[in-house]
Amino acid sequence: MAKTICRAVFYLLLVFSGVVVLVNIWVGYKTKAYIFDDISELRTNKTGLLLGTTPFMKGGKPNPFFDNRIDAAVELYNTGKILNIIVSGDNRAPEYNEPDKMRRRLVKLGVPENRIYLDYAGLRTLDSVVRCREIFGQTGFTVISQRFHNQRAVFLARAKGFDAIGFNAKDVGYRAGFKTRFREYFARLAAVGDLLTYKEPRFLGEKIEIQD
Repeated sequence: MAKTICRAVFYLLLVFSGVVVLVNIWVGYKTKAYIFDDISELRTNKTGLLLGTTPFMKGGKPNPFFDNRIDAAVELYNTGKILNIIVSGDNRAPEYNEPDKMRRRLVKLGVPENRIYLDYAGLRTLDSVVRCREIFGQTGFTVISQRFHNQRAVFLARAKGFDAIGFNAKDVGYRAGFKTRFREYFARLAAVGDLLTYKEPRFLGEKIEIQD
């Protein structure tokens, strides 16, 4: 009996692992034509969607994911590839406010404050991309994050009918980014599940007009 149970568990884990791998390959394949490393290949969009993260990791070390996303957003703005930036992230507590910390860094690096729009309810990537349309009225926009994150965000956005593309911020070394990349395998599976179950953002709210 015990052997039968162990065998069943083994096969279930094998099937689950196969599904996770196939979903990850599928997400990468579906977004291949919409993800860019070379800024010269990008079209100009009215708005960039900067996906939030915290400036510091546990232990107080600077978070390279944060720094590299900020640099990518500033580069897009300075080259005229985007005219505005929506900073979308988590605002779960006064001491944990991703959008505000990103806004401060952007302003410090020369992005005009009136070109930055804050989305405090980007609790998940799905929430960020859907709110970009439902709250800020953008159907065509440039997602700004690392490649692995851009693939999931653009996959979700285009599945919802939005004309999204992604600009890849500089990636982070294997050692520093291992946990984040490992979680991404399961985040993509969850993203597909959200689409299949018609998951909606936790919060919507009043619309915000982005100026020309």
